[in-house]
Amino acid sequence: MAPKPFRFGVNVWGAGSPREWIDKARKIEALGYSVLTVPDHLGEFFAPLPALMSAAAATTRLRVGTNVLNNDFRHPVIVAREAATADVLTDGRLQLGLGAGHMKSEYDEAGLRFDAGATRVERLAEAVTIVKGLLGGETVTFTGRHYRVTGHKTHPLPIQRPHPPILIGGNGRRLLALAAKEADIVGLSGITFRSGGAERDLSGWRAAGVDERLRLIREAAGDRYEHLQLNALVQRVVVTDNRRQAAEELARRWPPLSPDEILASPYVLVGPIEQQVEDLQARRERWNISYYVVFEPYVDAFAPVVARLAGS
Repeated sequence: MAPKPFRFGVNVWGAGSPREWIDKARKIEALGYSVLTVPDHLGEFFAPLPALMSAAAATTRLRVGTNVLNNDFRHPVIVAREAATADVLTDGRLQLGLGAGHMKSEYDEAGLRFDAGATRVERLAEAVTIVKGLLGGETVTFTGRHYRVTGHKTHPLPIQRPHPPILIGGNGRRLLALAAKEADIVGLSGITFRSGGAERDLSGWRAAGVDERLRLIREAAGDRYEHLQLNALVQRVVVTDNRRQAAEELARRWPPLSPDEILASPYVLVGPIEQQVEDLQARRERWNISYYVVFEPYVDAFAPVVARLAGS
């Protein structure tokens, strides 16, 4: 499998004013990032699709994406309709990120039942079938365990054919297997949320855990593996000449990870710019991860790496 060119995105939660939001989007584009993404939570975050429309209107090349929509917050017919319209109005710059949800507190706030992870992934699988069919222009009739659609066709159809790139993101094995079979982009978060999101399990950050998940993705994808793009959501970017000290400080925050395990993880970038460039190149060679999204606080610190590697 030939390595795919690097591309980079920024996950942005919101802004204090319309002007600030527009300025953020334009800055991200000017720094060479290719994608601005917005998460989907019920706390102090912008609602994703209106925010993405504004960011796209303020820029010319920047792609915009959800990272990721909680499938349980919207019916897939509505997701398809809004995604198609957003793709048309952004002139084909939408990336549709989907996930199974993980924060029970949000479900409680919205009066939604929080099912077991296997059920949420099963429901997402049905939703993806419906969304892909509708975005592809089909008249969809579907009867599953969770959804029923009868003779529906969406309008307008998206500009990107057969549909905007679909990212399915998370860390659980069922979800990653689904992503390998159905998505264009497999989003790796490395974090397993337990107890309804109240506990974070970081064991998947270890290189061995990434190896195991990449084997699962390759097996589940079969012949389509070479067409997949692999994405990692980076939790920390620390530009420093004292790499070891920074890793030790992070290890104290993230037990039971050791400093060496943190330095080897694709979800953390620690060290001088040249070291980070080398780390990303090595991780692409080992895991085929070519698409990285960082959080907004690291947009400036990471920009020199973007300048070095984007498109290469």
